[in-house]
Amino acid sequence: MPLFYKIVILIFFLNLNSCTKKDEKISIVEEKSLETQMIDAYNEGLEELEKNDVIYAARKFNEAELLYPQSIWAPRAALMAAYAYFSQLYYDDTIVELEKFLQKYKNHPRRDYAYYLLALSHYNLIIDETKDLEEILKAKQYFKIIIKNYPNTEFAIDSEFKLELIQEILASKEMYLARYYVDREKWIPAINRFKTVINDYETTIYVEEALHRLVELHYKLGLVDESKKYASLLGYNYQSSEWYEESYKILNKNYVKTAKKENSEKEQSILQKFKDLLK
Repeated sequence: MPLFYKIVILIFFLNLNSCTKKDEKISIVEEKSLETQMIDAYNEGLEELEKNDVIYAARKFNEAELLYPQSIWAPRAALMAAYAYFSQLYYDDTIVELEKFLQKYKNHPRRDYAYYLLALSHYNLIIDETKDLEEILKAKQYFKIIIKNYPNTEFAIDSEFKLELIQEILASKEMYLARYYVDREKWIPAINRFKTVINDYETTIYVEEALHRLVELHYKLGLVDESKKYASLLGYNYQSSEWYEESYKILNKNYVKTAKKENSEKEQSILQKFKDLLK
C-alpha cells in the first residue's frame, strides 16, 4: 500500500478516536447534568412536602425519577411521590404510585414499605363494611403478602393487627346479610351466612351469636340433631356465654319453667323465714 494511503487511513482512525472521546466526554457531562437536575428536583420535592403542598411535591418527585431513571435515587423518588400523596390522605393517588413502583422495581429492598403503604391506603378507604368489599379484600390481600414475605419487619406486626380487624369487618358483613335473610324468613341463605362466619372467621366476636342462630334456625326447621350439634359446639367453646344460655332454652323447654319454680320456692322460703322471725 502506498505511503500516502497509509497516512490517510491513520489520520482517519485518529480523528475517529478523537470524536469518540469527545462523544464520551459530552455523554459524561450530560449524565452529570441530568443527575444534578434530578437531585435538584428531588430536593425541591422535599421542600414542597414540608410546606404540605403534596401535589407539587409529588410532581417534583416524579420528575426526579424520570430525569435519571437508572440512578439509585429514581426508586426513592417514586416512593416519596407515593408518600407525599399518602401524607395528605390522597389514597387513590397513593395506590396508583405504589402499583407503578411495585411493577417497575421488582428487586428493590423497600418493597416491604411499598406493600405496607399500599395495604394501608386500601384499608383507609374502607368507609362502610357493607359496601366497600373491594377495598376490604385488597387491604387483606396486601397485609397477607407482608406477613408472608416480610415476617420479621415492623410492618408485619401492624399488618397482623390490621388483618384481625379486617376479619372482624368481614364477619360483621356476613352477620348483616344473615340477619337480612332472617328478617325475610329466608332460612337457608341465612344458615349459609352464619356457617361462613363460624368457618371463615372463627376468631371473631361474632362466632358465639352465629352458633346460637344456627341452633335456633335448625330447630325451627325441625332439624333437632343439627341444632344439638351446634349447641354442643357453643357449649364446649363458650359455656359462660349468654348465647349458650339462649340456645339451652331452645332445646330445653323446661328451662324457664324450672328457673321460675326455683325462684318462686326461694322467695317463699325467704318469706317463711321472715315470718318466723316475727313470731
